[in-house]
Formats: sequence, structure tokens, C-alpha cells
Amino acid sequence: MEPVWVVIIALLTFVAGGFLGFFLARKYIMKYFEENPPIDDTMIRTMMAQMGQKPSEKKVQQIVQSMKMQHNKKKK
Repeated sequence: MEPVWVVIIALLTFVAGGFLGFFLARKYIMKYFEENPPIDDTMIRTMMAQMGQKPSEKKVQQIVQSMKMQHNKKKK
């Protein structure tokens, strides 16, 4: 086999591996964030308390729902 073909096959393998790795990692991270959202109601309560607001359950649930709706809009 000529050295030119070895180099071409090696480059194609690296490019294909890079694309495959990127998309597999992206799929894994998207699934992880769906199962484990970065912000939950406990964090929202903590942030509201730090800002000097008294976190009512209704307000916390409104924020959680608006974040879920925003996430679903991006997903579509």
C-alpha cells in the first residue's frame, strides 16, 4: 500500500471519529440535562431568599413551569 493512501485513510478515520465522538457526547449531555436539570425548586428558593424576596410556593412553581416551557420551546 502506498504511503499516500495510508495518510488519506488515517485522516478520514480521524475526521469520522471526531464527528462520531462529538455527536455521541452531545447526545449524552442532552440526556443528562433532561434527567438532571441544572436548576430545581430548591435552588430557586435559595436564589429568591438571597435576593431578599420571600419565596412563596406559588411563585416558585411559576418559575419552574416557565423554565420547563422555555426548555420545551427550544427542544421543538
